[in-house]
Amino acid sequence: MRDRVVVVNGPGTVELVEQEAAELREGTFRVATLFSGVSAGTELSYVKGTNPYLNVTWNAELGLFQPGPASVPYPVTRLGYMQVGRVVESRTPVVAVGAVAAMTYGHRSGHLADPLAERFVPLPDDLDPLLGVYVAHLGPICANGLLHAAADLCGADVRSLGDGVRGRRVAVVGGGVVALLTALFARRHGAASVVVLDPTPARRAVAGALGLETLDPAADDPAAVLKTRWPHAAGDRGADVVFQCRGQAWALQLALRLLRPQGAVIDLAFYQSGADEVRFGEEFHHNGLSLRCAQIGRVPRGLAPTWDRERLSAETIELLRQYGHLIREHLVSAVVPLAEAPTLLTDLAQRRRQELQVVFTA
Repeated sequence: MRDRVVVVNGPGTVELVEQEAAELREGTFRVATLFSGVSAGTELSYVKGTNPYLNVTWNAELGLFQPGPASVPYPVTRLGYMQVGRVVESRTPVVAVGAVAAMTYGHRSGHLADPLAERFVPLPDDLDPLLGVYVAHLGPICANGLLHAAADLCGADVRSLGDGVRGRRVAVVGGGVVALLTALFARRHGAASVVVLDPTPARRAVAGALGLETLDPAADDPAAVLKTRWPHAAGDRGADVVFQCRGQAWALQLALRLLRPQGAVIDLAFYQSGADEVRFGEEFHHNGLSLRCAQIGRVPRGLAPTWDRERLSAETIELLRQYGHLIREHLVSAVVPLAEAPTLLTDLAQRRRQELQVVFTA
């Protein structure tokens, strides 16, 4: 038995290779891939050669990037974290043959898994399995953003993802998948207003089709627009919270300008270059703002183990139950065979092709 695996051999060099499938052992199970979603920011950073893991050493104990050999050198053989697989063999009572689950094993046609070592999130029968690409990792990233907003208000006493957005005015900078799912999470959990800001007309159109209000950052000064629209008190105007979901410096600068005094930017973006456009001496300083990175590697301090990745996956499933038909219709822009992965990924990295959400079928 052989698996087809997407491998990045170097910047701009992607191929589909065949590998011998690992032998089924006691306590393990094998899945055949049904769907494999592309995370454009993270994955394309390996195709472009801009991911920091490719160039320096990540010291996990110190939490520092340091000079040294690459922590993830080429070839990159495990690319992606948005898989849905069906169990075809099992030698563990934990997982039954025929089960369909969300996992994070990378773009490949099949995978041998150990339930003690990796995530396996069973998908309910009433959920479109294609949407399961969001359940194991990317959906929890977005839910974790709301969790950070809640912790900003409630500390360790967070009862619901809505604790940071319910009844509040929310801005989301960016119109990619993370931004749009985060905006839907905010709307689902009772935000008084949710506005998505992105300069790309096609992305604003998708946001509109999802029922979200949009603004074009290039049309007028969106900070002036929203601060005029969203008053709180004298000298206190703007968004209660901003989710920053686009990995460019201008987007972070815009996010800071949208906030009311003493508000917080919850940052979900992956920055791969400098940040000269971020002016920390301006609104950030004069309005007493906060900036919190909310990546999925950790939940806010004091919230584990009550809030863990399993709970964030469960929140994602509920979001997909409510909005799945809209997400499937408007967010998933291309469903293509795994055999086309090398060409598609290099086309995306070199901007020869634009897609919002690509899903490979094995």
